[in-house]
Amino acid sequence: MDYESLIQKLPGVARPVKRLTFKQKLKWTLAGLLFYYILSEIALWGVSSVAIAQFQALEDIMGASFGSLITLGIGPIVTSSIFLQLLTGSGIINWDMSTHHGKVMFQGTQKILTYVLCFVEAAAYTLMGAIQPMNFLPLTVGLVIFQIALGGIIIVFLDEVITKWGFGSGVSLFIAAGVSKQIFIRLFNPLGTAGTPSGVIPHFISSILSGMPDFMSLIPVATTLFIFGIVVYAQAMRVEIPLAFGSIRGFGRKWPLKFIYTSVIPVILAAALLINFKVWGQLLASRGFPLLGTFSPDGVPLTGLVHYLNPPSNFIWNLLTFNIIFDEVLRVIIYTGFFVTASVVFSIFWMHSANMDSHAVAKQIQNSGMQIPGFRRDIRVVERVLDRYIPSLAVLGGAFVGLLAAFADFTGALAGGTGILLAVMIIYQLYEQISTQHAEDMYPSLRKYMGKG
Repeated sequence: MDYESLIQKLPGVARPVKRLTFKQKLKWTLAGLLFYYILSEIALWGVSSVAIAQFQALEDIMGASFGSLITLGIGPIVTSSIFLQLLTGSGIINWDMSTHHGKVMFQGTQKILTYVLCFVEAAAYTLMGAIQPMNFLPLTVGLVIFQIALGGIIIVFLDEVITKWGFGSGVSLFIAAGVSKQIFIRLFNPLGTAGTPSGVIPHFISSILSGMPDFMSLIPVATTLFIFGIVVYAQAMRVEIPLAFGSIRGFGRKWPLKFIYTSVIPVILAAALLINFKVWGQLLASRGFPLLGTFSPDGVPLTGLVHYLNPPSNFIWNLLTFNIIFDEVLRVIIYTGFFVTASVVFSIFWMHSANMDSHAVAKQIQNSGMQIPGFRRDIRVVERVLDRYIPSLAVLGGAFVGLLAAFADFTGALAGGTGILLAVMIIYQLYEQISTQHAEDMYPSLRKYMGKG
C-alpha cells in the first residue's frame, strides 16, 4: 500500500451530500459545542491535581482544559499545521495546493501527523511532569497517556464534524468557546479568597458596598471592550476590485479583499508557536535541562528565552503610572517583534497554501465569467492587478493582527489579550458567514437581529 492509498483509507467524517440549511448547521454546531463542554468536565483518571494549575494560562488559546479529557485541546491540530506550513512554504515538500491531489496530500498528512502528536504530546506531558500521575506504575502512566491522546483524537473528529456540518471551523469555535467560558468565569465568579470575590463584577459590587469603590478593577473590562471595537472596525476595512461581466454590458460587482486578509489564522499559529516554546521550556526545566529558561514554582518564566517571550500583562498600566521597568520594556520589544514577525510569515504561508494568492483569486474571477473593466479578459492581466493588493494585504493584515494581539497581551484583558482578539475575530467571521450564506433560511427574529430582515 503506497502513501496516497493510506491517506485515502484514513477514518474521517463524510461531507454532507447536499447543502445544509441554517437550522441543520445550527443543530450540528450546538451539538458539537455541547459535546466539547462535556469533555472539558470529564477529569482524567489517575492524575494528581498539583501540576494542573501551572498550565491553566495556556487554556485560553489552545481550547484546552488541563486535567480533563481535552487536556491537549487543539494543540496537535495547530502544531501539525505549523510543521506542514513551514515545510510547504519553504519548498521542502512540493505540493501544488491549487490541485485536488495537493489538497488531499496536505490534509491527509496533517491528520496523520496530528494523530502522532496526540500521543507524543500526551507522553511528554505525563513523563515530564506537566500532568502528574498518582503513581508511576507502568499501567497508571500508560492509562493517563492513553486518555490524553484519546481526547486529542476526539477533538480531531469533532473539528471535522463542525467544519463539514456546522458553522465555521471546529478549531476556531473551540478557541472561542474556551475564551468565552473564561471571560464569563472571570467576570461573574462569586468565589474567591478571604471573602473577596475573584470575579470582576462581584468584586466591584463588593467594593462599593464596603464604601471603597475599586474602579481600577474595571480596567480589564474597559480594555476588553476597546479591543472588541478595534477588531470590529478593522474587520470592516477592505479593498474592493471593480468587476464587470464580459458578455453583459452594464452589469458588474465588486470583489472585496479584506484588510485582515488571512483572518485569524496567523494569530492562532503564532500563539501556538509561543505556547510550544513555553510548554517545552517548562517540561525541560522540570527535568533539569533549562535550555529555554527557568520557571518559578507556579510556572512563571524567570530567565532565558521564555522569559522574554512572556508578555508583562500590566505593562500598559505601569506605563500610565510612570512605573517604567527596563526589563519589561525589553520584554515588550522582543515579544512584539516575535509576534508580528511570526504573524506575517504565517500569513504569507497561509495565503499560498489556502489558495488565497493572486493566481488562485484570478482563476476564481476568470471562472465566474467576470473581468476587470478597462483590461482584456486574460487571467494573467487579472493576476497582475491583484498582485498590487493581495501580497501587501497579507503582510499588512498579518502585521496588524500580530501587533494588536501583542498590545492586548500587555493590557491584562479578560481571558488574556490574544484570547480576546481571537474570540472577537472568530465570532465576527462567523457572523459574516452566517449572514451571507443563510440570510434566507434563518429564523425570522435572528434575520432581523442580523440586519437581513
